[in-house]
Amino acid sequence: MNCSSLQPDSTSLTLSAARAVAMGGLAVTLLAVAGHRSLDLPLRFIPQTLLGFLGVALVLAVLLPQHRPWPRLGAANGVTLARGAVAALLMGLLGHAEPSLGWPAGLMALGALILDGVDGHLARASGMVSRCGARFDMEVDALFVAVLALLVWQFDKAGAWVLLSGLMRYLFLAATLLWPPLNRPLPFSRRRQTVCVVQAVALILCLTPPVGPQLSPWLAAAALGGLIWSFILDILWLLHQSRGERP
Repeated sequence: MNCSSLQPDSTSLTLSAARAVAMGGLAVTLLAVAGHRSLDLPLRFIPQTLLGFLGVALVLAVLLPQHRPWPRLGAANGVTLARGAVAALLMGLLGHAEPSLGWPAGLMALGALILDGVDGHLARASGMVSRCGARFDMEVDALFVAVLALLVWQFDKAGAWVLLSGLMRYLFLAATLLWPPLNRPLPFSRRRQTVCVVQAVALILCLTPPVGPQLSPWLAAAALGGLIWSFILDILWLLHQSRGERP
């Protein structure tokens, strides 16, 4: 974004986003320090978490121009940023495969999942719906599931195949670059939304100690099967639309 082309509204939006990121960064830092001390985590947990939050903030910065003409970030995107902060804290746990971390990881993830039902409602209630908000929500969701899958694998609750749960979104994006018919917007789908929630719930349950390694692979596999089925339906719909538009 060229500074010379900034309009008053875009300046206000940039400042609003910067304040939200600064507050989020402060909160993440304090929580990372608290987690390091209370959970007896290695010191690298703190910079690892902050690096994850920096990645979330960079995604928001890239998408921010799509939020115009709204002059402020809005509560909905603030909640999505908070979910990104939780994902960053979970990223901080990567590489620390202590069984005692199952409950903290599961509870943090559950909190993020509950917030996932809040941001969309806030956006519609305030009327501040934008492409930025929708895409930011989607990217945070994808990161969240990818981190959960990594943690499930790290805790030996499922084999490396569980990582496909977190890779599906990124594989689909890669396919849209190689196959133009897939590069078009998908309509809202309650089925897609439900499958995403089920996927997250299954992975969260796999993280918790009561769900042992005898049950967790089956649970994760069932959720992954539903996710693959949902992606196949979306791909078939996109291909059908592409054929329908041909002269």
